[in-house]
Amino acid sequence: MALATGCSVLDKPTRATMYDFGPGELTTQLATLPPAAVAAPALSPLAIADIATSGGALENQAVLYRLGYVDDQQLRPYSQARWTMPPAQLVRQRMRERLSQQRVVLTAREGVALNRSQNANLPMLRLELEEFSQLFSAPDTSIGLIRVHATLVDITPAGERLVAQRNLSVQRPATSADAGGGVRALTAATDAAIDELDQWLRQMPAR
Repeated sequence: MALATGCSVLDKPTRATMYDFGPGELTTQLATLPPAAVAAPALSPLAIADIATSGGALENQAVLYRLGYVDDQQLRPYSQARWTMPPAQLVRQRMRERLSQQRVVLTAREGVALNRSQNANLPMLRLELEEFSQLFSAPDTSIGLIRVHATLVDITPAGERLVAQRNLSVQRPATSADAGGGVRALTAATDAAIDELDQWLRQMPAR
């Protein structure tokens, strides 16, 4: 009986560590400002569609890595690390949080409804998340890598009209060769990618 009890303790599965992007620098800074110091949205509204993926590994909550010095074509999941939601949802949530500091950010459905009610063209951003992993170039050296394909369209009464497209690849170094280091690097890479997309959107006419 004692042996059986001991085995059940040893075999008890370890709960996976859950990760997200944290509160974000902008959210933390704005929380310390008085209401009068928070500026009203200065840019035109933008709709953001749900972020698409190619399916497979990016559809679940696994924290993924590649061993570039062994086989960079194989995605591997950390066994005891999970995102709180699939990466595409995390990236979209982060993007809406950051972009909404300067503009009204709508869902695709809200954007279509607004266009119908006001009979005005509204820009909508469509994204495809192509890569979201920790890439190791050596056992103790890695980066967080995000690759995104962005498409900007105008929602018009006649349907969607293509405005511009862009491929974006951003990487940030990991401070440790583990899931925690990969998560921090991917968070930094995601924020940098959002900043680049924001600057790209600002270059578009009336956006």
